[in-house]
Amino acid sequence: MTFVIPSDLAPELYPLAWVVGTWEGHGVLEYPGIETADFRQRVVFDHDGGPYLTYTATITLMGPDGEEGQVWSVESGFWRVAPTAPEGVQLGENQHPLEVVLADASGLLTAFFGAVGNGRIDLASRFAAATESGPDVRAATRMYGNVGGELMWAWDLKAFGQELQSYASGRLSRVEGPEVPEDADTIAPDPES
Repeated sequence: MTFVIPSDLAPELYPLAWVVGTWEGHGVLEYPGIETADFRQRVVFDHDGGPYLTYTATITLMGPDGEEGQVWSVESGFWRVAPTAPEGVQLGENQHPLEVVLADASGLLTAFFGAVGNGRIDLASRFAAATESGPDVRAATRMYGNVGGELMWAWDLKAFGQELQSYASGRLSRVEGPEVPEDADTIAPDPES
């Protein structure tokens, strides 16, 4: 996969340039106490020239005939490459420290730390806080990977009295991204190569 580094993307964000755009696809929810369900997802990674990416994601359950059902989850937040690695984060070659703050419409706020590099993002929650009626989430991890130009992801939760385990995963394709200029010199190679 090749991708474009937007001309107005802050240089601090170059390690995340490969996710900039709109992604759509399918996935599955499966967790103790939650009925297994297929879903559609739309994720938007955008920027405004600042040293962070804005993020929105919506998960919509699919009905038995593949029609869209109810919205399951809506979250938004900010992703930024940190100036230094937080305590406990071991960076490998070509990896950069990452900080992510996400708010979910269910009343959950989660701060993640981790690493980005080599076509992969690994995150672990630093803390999770909920409103009085929000979900009882104690910890979470997320992994995003560039696999053949698609965005594959997995989300594990420690919630509702359960141990950390798989909660949801999905496979997304880019449906919108930075425009490819006629001058192809600004196209970056696949981060996996």
